[in-house]
Amino acid sequence: MAPSPATPRRRQRLTADEYVSGIRAGDRSTLGRAITLVESELPSDADLAAGVIEACLPFTGRARRVGITGVPGVGKSSFIEALGTWLTRERGETVAVLSVDPSSPRSGGSILGDKTRMERLSTDDRAFIRPSASRGHLGGVARRTREAMLLCEAAGYGNVFVETVGVGQSETTVRSMTDCFLLLMLAGAGDELQGMKRGILEMTDLIAINKADGDNRARAERARHDYESALHLFPAAADGWRPPVLTCSALTRDGIPGIWQAVLDHRALLEANGWLARRREEQALEWMREAIVLGLEDELRRDGAIEARLAAMRADVRRGRLSPFRAAREVLAIFRRR
Repeated sequence: MAPSPATPRRRQRLTADEYVSGIRAGDRSTLGRAITLVESELPSDADLAAGVIEACLPFTGRARRVGITGVPGVGKSSFIEALGTWLTRERGETVAVLSVDPSSPRSGGSILGDKTRMERLSTDDRAFIRPSASRGHLGGVARRTREAMLLCEAAGYGNVFVETVGVGQSETTVRSMTDCFLLLMLAGAGDELQGMKRGILEMTDLIAINKADGDNRARAERARHDYESALHLFPAAADGWRPPVLTCSALTRDGIPGIWQAVLDHRALLEANGWLARRREEQALEWMREAIVLGLEDELRRDGAIEARLAAMRADVRRGRLSPFRAAREVLAIFRRR
């Protein structure tokens, strides 16, 4: 009798100590599994994920946290790869990239293609790239980006880049979890300025005009001038930093060192005047607020009585027999009576 084919062996579930020791040793496989754990929506994973995060917290806080956003087609992935490979190969630094891909509103799926778009960086031993699906989470980031960022810091990555899904009205959440907010733009600033939200420009710490190469170099310089003029209309930031506008090319790497020097200058100013510590305190409070909201959403989904009532409510809301506002109030009333 022929032997039956071997069935794939499931990977053994790690303990919190095993996760932490692997992360602290810089094992990228364990780090990836830990991020998958904290992103899990299974109730059985929640306690273990919380234990891993708590154990890693003392080893976090020293990395440079940079949020990177930009208009569609601006070349965010190419820019991050150019900056990341320059940091790892020219300066010997470590880089973690947390990229967020938009999820389909129909299937909930996501392509998660950033590793293929950052082919050189993804093979670099000093770099770690983790794509995550937004899963409908607003703010241009994934549901557990904050936790993933801390895990990368605990693993020893000195620079953590958070790449958002793109510029929009809800892109500003990344500003509340990073130290430097970099806005990547294209030449031809007239149209882009019309489409930009004032809030994005007010919150940016650095604007970089990408694709400033070849015949596009002159247009990039004109765009730089336009953005500088626009920024002068805004009041000075409370932290004393004036956002510079620089040009660069992810293709030729021109301007990349200058952009990183601006990031370092910004960090030095915030450290000197105490605003870095203040910003980190605000980030911790925002993380707590977000964790409470996400926890309440999870509790609502897991409550059998609420889920049963929701099934009927959805039908009534669809048919116009019940307003969404009243339905929401009823759900909250049921939750409060528990």
